[in-house]
Amino acid sequence: MQTDKKYTIVGTDIDEVKRQNANSGLTYNELNALIAKRGGKGSAQYSDTDPAQVKK
Repeated sequence: MQTDKKYTIVGTDIDEVKRQNANSGLTYNELNALIAKRGGKGSAQYSDTDPAQVKK
């Protein structure tokens, strides 16, 4: 009988870890983009707002 599951040397089910990671929420970059859109402190580098447009 052949199994399709992949395990690390210590026995961790790789596919299960990938499944849990996919369901864990926002990534670091997605979270930074969300904070930038909502105006969080120190988020200017992620913002897509044109400062010249805002100053008008």
